[in-house]
Amino acid sequence: MTLEKELQRLLRETGAVKTGEFTLSSGKKSDFYVDCRKVTLHPQGAKLIGKLVLEKIKGIKIDAVGGMTLGADPIIGAVVTLGDIPGFIVRKKAKEHGTKQRIEGLIQPGWRVLIVEDVATTGGSALEAIAAAEEAGAKVVKVISVVDREEGAKEALANYDFDPIFRKSELV
Repeated sequence: MTLEKELQRLLRETGAVKTGEFTLSSGKKSDFYVDCRKVTLHPQGAKLIGKLVLEKIKGIKIDAVGGMTLGADPIIGAVVTLGDIPGFIVRKKAKEHGTKQRIEGLIQPGWRVLIVEDVATTGGSALEAIAAAEEAGAKVVKVISVVDREEGAKEALANYDFDPIFRKSELV
């Protein structure tokens, strides 16, 4: 069984892929929902996602992997662990104490970085993580989501190499 098929099976077995009536974080209504944390926080799911991400960046020089907290956190952890690549997490807003930084972890000016996220709808979270990484002086060379809901993320991320593991049409 391929890694993709194994992950697809796990998405279904854990109940991560749901149909019904849902309100998304954007406020939009949807008849499709992916609770990706059921897989990104599953031991086998984390390994599969980490391996699939590493396959997608094979041959590309990546200095760090990062994304918006909370959806990207377990994906970053998997890639950091399996790929021996430093990671960073972008906060929704800068800390109001200590160093007052918006990015936690390892990122430096000039680094080539990968942005990851669990579910891409409009691309807003990825764009926010991209903006923070670029503000830190890094160059975003690829964006990977576990699922692209096919609701505008591809278009919003047209200036970047956006490469989802699954598209909604492959899961419903």
